Amino acid sequence: MEIYGLCAPGFEALYDAFAKNFRECGDTGAAFAVRQHGELICSLWAGSADRDAERPFTEDTLANVFSSSKGILALLAMQQVAAGNLDLDRPVADYWPEFARGKDSVTARQLLCHRSGLVAFRGRVKDSLIYDWQAACDEVARTEPWWAPGTQQGYAPFLYGWSLGGVIERVAQKPLLELYREMLAKPLDLDGGFGANGHKSQRIADVSPLKQPLPELRENAIGRAIKEDRKGPVSMAFSNPVSLMMGTNSSEWRGALIPAANGHFSARDLAAVYGDLSKDSPDTLPIEWVKEAAREQSCGRDKVLQAEVSFGCGFIRSSNAADLRFGGPEGFGHPGAGGSVGFADPECGLGLGYVTTRLGQSLFMDRRAVGLVETLYGLL
Repeated sequence: MEIYGLCAPGFEALYDAFAKNFRECGDTGAAFAVRQHGELICSLWAGSADRDAERPFTEDTLANVFSSSKGILALLAMQQVAAGNLDLDRPVADYWPEFARGKDSVTARQLLCHRSGLVAFRGRVKDSLIYDWQAACDEVARTEPWWAPGTQQGYAPFLYGWSLGGVIERVAQKPLLELYREMLAKPLDLDGGFGANGHKSQRIADVSPLKQPLPELRENAIGRAIKEDRKGPVSMAFSNPVSLMMGTNSSEWRGALIPAANGHFSARDLAAVYGDLSKDSPDTLPIEWVKEAAREQSCGRDKVLQAEVSFGCGFIRSSNAADLRFGGPEGFGHPGAGGSVGFADPECGLGLGYVTTRLGQSLFMDRRAVGLVETLYGLL
């Protein structure tokens, strides 16, 4: 496998770690990028962007990063907080009256740190719903929480995007995609965005499962919870509708706005976003609000993820677990289903991004990203 890109002097070992993912861990198309103190110190890419190996994977190839999208959405929300348009502790219904049904006390902070109870649609919804932004937002507004808001932590895999995105649009008085291009894509010169159309890069990678699953870093407790209660919040959060788990290479998925899960970004994009947030004076968000976003807002065994997780405002905070270790204790970011990840480590002034076309089954980072991160920190 031919590896393309660059490593700054002293970081050449990252080349070997990246190549190892292709030799031993099943990668067939992937990219890895790191910024430190604003400078690009690593950008590597290799493989193909399609299943037939006819299109090469390039530095600006966009891969579906699934829940890594949530960190980008959270940043857009925090920008509205910094601008004075959104109060973290004011009820969402004050900005979005239709949202009040059973959740009139839910605040923006609770949405961001997954304490709203709004984790899944209650009744079965049509498969096509997720491709209709307005219809999905309306359905979220009508949905009652699964438990009393504020009482428990429960990750919202998909509803997070429509609930938070709906609030952002109302306080900014702009469509979410327009706001993203204005506030993030242009200032940071990003290749991709939510969905996969109309962005700087038109190089879209197809995703598919790893041919040989990697050894798990932790038990798949979500799968067990789904089997135990097919109508419970965990099962409904991931499979209602079933189109949430299917068709991620389809034109419908790529053309829709599903901001919790269908962000299409390059590794260079994720490194740019988190590299900016790791600086002493970020360009995208005042430092006091970066610190608030990274500060622990909720921590405990998550009722949906079935794991111990610490959340800031939309970001997962670094922990001692290898698959959630985002550098030092001040690190924060967001992994995505299948293996992608982006994170910031303010202590080292570092932003990192990894994207792949081969989807693993780990809950958070898998051995590919963990190996790259451990190699990187062994060089710092």
